[in-house]
Order: sequence, then structure tokens, then C-alpha cells
Amino acid sequence: MNVPKLRFKDDNGLDFPEWEEKKIGQLLQVTTGARDTQNKVDNGVYPFFVRSQTVERINSFSYDGEAILTSGDGVGVGKNFHYINGKFDYHQRVYCLSKFNSNALGKYVYFYFSTFFNKRVMRLSAKNSVDSVRMDMIVDMPIYIPTVEEQTKIANFLTAVDDKIAELTKKVALLQRYKKGVMQQIFSQQLRFKDDNGQDFPEWEEKTLGEISNIYDGTHMTPDYQKSGIPFYSVEHITSNNFANTKFIAQEVFERENKRVKLEKGDLLMTKIGDIGTVKYIDWDVEASFYVSLALIKQSEKANFLYVSHYIRTGAFQRELHNRTIHVAFPKKINLGEIGNCIVKLPCEKEQTKIANFLSALDEQINTSQQQLNLSKQYKQSLLQQMFI
Repeated sequence: MNVPKLRFKDDNGLDFPEWEEKKIGQLLQVTTGARDTQNKVDNGVYPFFVRSQTVERINSFSYDGEAILTSGDGVGVGKNFHYINGKFDYHQRVYCLSKFNSNALGKYVYFYFSTFFNKRVMRLSAKNSVDSVRMDMIVDMPIYIPTVEEQTKIANFLTAVDDKIAELTKKVALLQRYKKGVMQQIFSQQLRFKDDNGQDFPEWEEKTLGEISNIYDGTHMTPDYQKSGIPFYSVEHITSNNFANTKFIAQEVFERENKRVKLEKGDLLMTKIGDIGTVKYIDWDVEASFYVSLALIKQSEKANFLYVSHYIRTGAFQRELHNRTIHVAFPKKINLGEIGNCIVKLPCEKEQTKIANFLSALDEQINTSQQQLNLSKQYKQSLLQQMFI
């Protein structure tokens, strides 16, 4: 039967009819634009759809109504989709799907088309990548169509999911922007914390990272990986902030490396080859080894290392890392001695703690919102797989 796994009922609680297979060209008109990228106008009146996910602006419009737009070539071809209902203009290598007939709801076609079109383009391409989209790839694309009433229920439901995703995306961006701004104020000392009596803390000191910590790198030998055993960390774990999926090394290899340098709760791991300067505060009881691409910044009583982890993320510290990086090497890298020579501005211990706790609370809000966003996106993908044929 031509029905998906997940279906809506009609207003009487009954099943809708089976879906019909059509070609997209039977439901709408497909055209290309007449504009070039150079026609864009900063702060223009109307949206201008070009060959990317970014929407530019322009002072002309060539269409007024409901439409779906996708790039015909360029970066992300087969992956860029826009829905609009209003005045807009579009690039000469952008396809516009418009003038939907009475059997097709534009928003439903948008969700269906954006879900399946990339897979069709890849299948019809002779290579692993796609350089351009032909008109027939669109007009001859099969599409399963329920009644307009069921299309409306599907489109409204998925639109509500998209609205939630957009809301969470905006929330994450606002929190990240706020954190960036408040970090600039805190570490430039424009914004200062007070002690518990409302008095100013002492002036900050400057120390090199090497003065407050011993710094090591991981093993220079690529180990023989095991199906299970002791986790082995590399750059990807730090940059993705995901330590759940790791490679493993044997217990005896770990014990041998652990005699040289031991990773402990409260230490910092920082990337130093390829990606430079991404840092992770180890806040869990850890038993793991790590690769030479990471620097271990050992905790000490000379500083609050949760504070230090936040300071490493500042523009001042990252610029110094950049200046000390060997850029002629491939991949680029920074030596341990140069990391140790980088300056850290240190308030007194109590102010370090207040700053670290404040910024960590912001990080927790950002991480929670990001997890909600990721779950919403996963939920949408699951719905798309079940709601369409």
C-alpha cells in the first residue's frame, strides 16, 4: 500500500486515502532566475536567493508568491533549500519551484523535496560529488502525494517542529554571543567581581602558563588499538567535546605510559597539532591515555585550573598561541615550550573561583540548549523517515 509508517487521521478519526505517485513537474512549474551574484544589494528590500544557504538582499523582485528554491551549482548543491511566500529575486543558477497546482500544497512539497532530492541527485551523478543539477533531475523526480487535507496536517506539524528548532538555534546563538561579550569584559577587567563583603579584590598578576603548571604531551607512538580496554584520546575528542566514542589500548600499554605522565581529574587537555588551542577541563574520574597531538596541562595549587581553562579560550591567549605556532609545518603545530611561555592573567584565588563558576554556569546553559537542539533535529529526521514514502 502507498502509505507511510506514521499517518494522520482525518477530522472524523478515519484513515485518509492511499497516496498517489506523481512527478514533481506534474504539480508545479520549475524555472531559473535572471540575476547574478553581483546584483545583490546590502540591506536591499527583498530576499535574493543565490547558490548557497545564505540569503542575500536585492532591490528588485521577479516573483511574488509561494516558492521553493534550490541551487543549481556551487557549494552545497543538492543540499540548499528555501521556502518563501512573498516577493523575491533569484540567481540565474538557482531553480525556483512555484505555481503549484490544486493537488499540491507548497509547504508539503518543500518538506518532501528537501528530504529526498539530495539522495536523487547523488544517485544520478556519475561521481561521489555533484557539480550541478539538471532541470530533469527536478521535474522528473517522483513524489508521493496524499490528499491536500493530509498534506496540510503534515506540513503544519513539521512547520511547528521547524519553529522549535529555529527557537533553540536562536537561543544557543544568543547565549554564545552573551558569553563571548561577558568574557571580553571579565578578562579585560572592565567587569570585576566583589568579595563576600562587597569589597574589591586585589589587582591581577601575570604569569606564564609554565610558571603555574607542568606541561606534557602524549605518546609519540601510534598504539595498537584494541576492541576494548583503556580509552585513548586524540584531537577529535577535544574538538567535538565527545569522549563517549574512543579507540582503546591495552592495559599494559596504558600502565607504561601512565608512569611517564598521568592524566587526572582537574587537569586540562589542549590541542596542539592541526587544531591549536581547543581546551577541555577534565571534570570526571579519568583513566585514559592520549596522543602527541594533545598537551596535558597539569593542575597545581598555583591556580584554579577551571579558571585557567576559561582563560585559554580568550582572544588574548589564542592570539599568543597563534603567534607561537609553527605555521610552515603541515599540519601546523606548537611546541610545549611555546605553550608554557604564553601569558595567563591571574586574579586572586577567590576571584578566580567566582569567574570560573560564573562562566561554567553559562557553559552549562549553552550545552543544555545545544543538547535540546540536537534532540529536536534528530526527532525531525525520525519523523521525516516515517511520515513520507
